[in-house]
Amino acid sequence: MWISREMTSRLLHGMLNVEIYEINRLQLGCGFNLCGKTASSKSFMRRFLSEVKRLILCRPEIVGSYLYATVDLDRARVARTRMIQNEQSNPQWHEAFHIYCAHWISQIILTVKDDNPVGATLIGRAYVPVEDVIKGYIVDRWVPIEDDDHRPIHGGARIHVRLQFSTAAQDSHWSRGILKPNFEGVPRTFFTQRQHCRVTLYQDAHVSDHFSPRIPLSVGQYEPHRCWEDIFDAIDNAKHLIYIAGWSVYTDIALIRDPRGLRKGTGVTLGELLKNKANEEGVTVLMLVWDDRTSVPELKRDGLMATHDQETAQYFRNTKVHCFLCPRNPNVAATSIIQDVEIWALFTHHQKIVVVDAEIPEGGSQMRRIVSFIGGIDLCDGRYDTQDHPLFKTLNSDVHRNDFHQPNFEGASIKKGGPREPWHDVHCRLEGPVAWDVLYNFEQRWRKQVGEQFLIPISKMEQIVIHPSPAALADDPDTWNVQLFRSIDAGAAADFPKDPDAAAAVGLVGSKDNVIDRSIQDAYINAIRRAKKFIYIENQYFLGSSFEWNPEVPDIHALHLIPKELLLKIVSKIEAGERFAVYIVIPMWPEGIPESESVKAILDWQRRTMEMMYRDIANALRRKRIDADPRDYLAFFCLGNREANRDGEPEPEEKPQPNSDYFRAQQARRFMIYVHAKMMIVDDEYIIVGSANINQRSMDGARDTEIAMGAFQPNHLATTDQSPRGDIYGFRMSSWYEHLGRLEETYNRPESQTCMRRVNALAQRNWELYSDDTSVEDLPAHLLRYPIEIAGNGAVTPLPGLAHFPDTKAPILGQKSDDLPPILTT
Repeated sequence: MWISREMTSRLLHGMLNVEIYEINRLQLGCGFNLCGKTASSKSFMRRFLSEVKRLILCRPEIVGSYLYATVDLDRARVARTRMIQNEQSNPQWHEAFHIYCAHWISQIILTVKDDNPVGATLIGRAYVPVEDVIKGYIVDRWVPIEDDDHRPIHGGARIHVRLQFSTAAQDSHWSRGILKPNFEGVPRTFFTQRQHCRVTLYQDAHVSDHFSPRIPLSVGQYEPHRCWEDIFDAIDNAKHLIYIAGWSVYTDIALIRDPRGLRKGTGVTLGELLKNKANEEGVTVLMLVWDDRTSVPELKRDGLMATHDQETAQYFRNTKVHCFLCPRNPNVAATSIIQDVEIWALFTHHQKIVVVDAEIPEGGSQMRRIVSFIGGIDLCDGRYDTQDHPLFKTLNSDVHRNDFHQPNFEGASIKKGGPREPWHDVHCRLEGPVAWDVLYNFEQRWRKQVGEQFLIPISKMEQIVIHPSPAALADDPDTWNVQLFRSIDAGAAADFPKDPDAAAAVGLVGSKDNVIDRSIQDAYINAIRRAKKFIYIENQYFLGSSFEWNPEVPDIHALHLIPKELLLKIVSKIEAGERFAVYIVIPMWPEGIPESESVKAILDWQRRTMEMMYRDIANALRRKRIDADPRDYLAFFCLGNREANRDGEPEPEEKPQPNSDYFRAQQARRFMIYVHAKMMIVDDEYIIVGSANINQRSMDGARDTEIAMGAFQPNHLATTDQSPRGDIYGFRMSSWYEHLGRLEETYNRPESQTCMRRVNALAQRNWELYSDDTSVEDLPAHLLRYPIEIAGNGAVTPLPGLAHFPDTKAPILGQKSDDLPPILTT
């Protein structure tokens, strides 16, 4: 893509509204003259080959031809129209786009292409200088379409567009949080915000008896809840419906593992539970499980799949549980971007959903209500964990004897002993109107991937469940406002609006063949822009905003805005002389063999993302002449555990291969705690929880399918004098108690330099104890400094004397892969 280096770049940070109307005088292929060219041979050959493709289009009896236009902010593609058949000289779209932008650009580029069996053929580009829109004026014009040499294409075709930009700083919510209890939520989304709901937040699959942080709230104390026990009870008490969608659902796991055997359901497997509900009680049990079509041993060794999908389908065969394996099939538009079907097979259905009918708390009625669960925890092996995150001590008990999960070592098994891979995750239960939105999402997916059969029809649903009464929770001081978000497209969900205007009104991109919901990314952007003081993130991945990476890796399409938005918020606060802090907890490395190509590639993208952020933070501090460490504003952490050998611990039957990662980790008695959470807290007043990672796969909308919720408590918002003290605050403090092993007064002001430096210091101490090869002791806490050093110019390097993660030969900064397509690892 040609970009003028002489034009001035400006930061376009805000919302760009674009409407693409039509093209006039478009003539394709047949009028092109290949004679008398003065361009270089390479340029000529490129244009010649391109024109050969176009000439094919002059023969409609041979191929079909479809036009589409894209919006590019310099090298970042941010929108595209639907495809329309190329049958006329003035193709018309009349499509509107609301584009979140955070880009340093010189031009807005409108690229016109022809999609045909030969491939996507470039017709030309139209250019609007950023200076024309930066001040907010409406630009409504016919823009000439040019070739790569900036000459008008044959026939002098022009494209009619309308553009208007508004800056993020002009938004009434910029850096002001949730101003009023009647905040309406994220605009232009498929699901509107629901009032009078209940939200239960879960850290990890289970809460142990001795985990009891004392966290006072505005009213009462915060109480941690037990996720898998609540899911078991919800399924067990269902009378009419149990709908489950998952990336992986494994029938052999037990949701309840009480060592004393006193808790109802102890040891009952998920498969037994569901089969009994369907076969014996007549409950409608529907399951959508992602169909893993990549049984390639090399990829399994990289730790990408292994979901038990075939085992689960086989288990429920010839039962009344309707379990369907659904591959991630793209919509028509997506296949024009990613031609390789084998690559598409590696994209997933990643939503984790349970929807059931439940009794009405007040009782006295035969009618039921809808309760839903969403978040990051899959109902499969390896997920059951507590805040202790044991490595060895539970391997000889019913807690983990039959659930040993360790995909980071070749040939790992419980016979060879620990360490198991501990698991940290976040989930939630939704009650009230938003629970019905989760139900509708499931129904949309079922209709698209299975059809109408087996779904409980609306007529019957109205006889057994009731919609919640708004008055029921209106007076509840702990009521929630909740909004559902998704990453999904028309290839995975039915009932999307087909009219372009209707689609645009609810934030969907395009229409008919190009309908994409990427409202999870919109929710993150909106929340970051509203943030006043601090942001706390836990996520399995952290990479993106590749349009701001160093230019040696062009055309890496990890274009989502979340890292850039976080960066711009921090820089804006530095320039305003205000404190702001961002805490990010990620895994030590992505799950899988640490030295594998996929893991090293993801770590490389992660390093580029971190370096992009720290570079600009360092520059902002230098401009303001502030003597501070960039980690005072942005700090990355990981989680780990270490267990000393206890008397009486049984010896494993076998031994790992000598000098392997497995052997070294077993000898050192340590391993990372895998952070699988997908959660963000803003100012203790707003929280996002879901299945979406901070990478392009989750945020794109046309790759992995995801679901998330954003929520706040109207009666627990920040005031001028007081930070919120509702359940979101309680949940953050409970999480910090889990990670840091203590509660301190300074944690009440996470934005302060004192708090950030205190957390950094504790994490540094824990890292030193974790990485010490001279002694083996129990760690006092789990939060570790991510093992990187930040130079004065923002450059990211490993900690001094440390090139690889402990016990591995895996480089901390990763390594770019020449074999794996970046679209898989971003």
